[in-house]
Amino acid sequence: MELIPTDIGPLNPHVEEMAVALVLFTGCYLLLARLLRRMNHVLELREQATDGVGRQAREIQELADAVRDQTHALLAEARHDAARIRHEAQVRGATLLADARAEAIRERDALLAESAARIEADRATAEAELRPYASELAEELASRVLGEPVTAAPRTATAETTHSG
Repeated sequence: MELIPTDIGPLNPHVEEMAVALVLFTGCYLLLARLLRRMNHVLELREQATDGVGRQAREIQELADAVRDQTHALLAEARHDAARIRHEAQVRGATLLADARAEAIRERDALLAESAARIEADRATAEAELRPYASELAEELASRVLGEPVTAAPRTATAETTHSG
């Protein structure tokens, strides 16, 4: 039996052949559809695994970059703090050195003034103690220099006032 009642040659299919072809086509379609669904599922899983690992790698790289940037920022801040502390220590050291130098100069000046006063007092004491013996010492020294005894001339009141003034 032919599907179309007119004779159109080989283009006119038989109904039995069409039924068998339809059953075979449906079986092949269902089999291939199921197989293709599984293949598509496996391909999607593979793509997810590949893209997922790539995505995770990008996320880890971004996280590492953020940590690196944060570390660089912390290091820069630490360097800045170290420079500030070093500068403050230099300023404090210079201040302490200047203070110590000024204190040493004050102590030196005080010691010099005290020593000068003590020397002046000792000189005045020595002069007061040796003044009565000055004429005797002068005679003795003149005798040694000249090599013969020298005696002092008696002092008069006018001579004493001219010499002591």
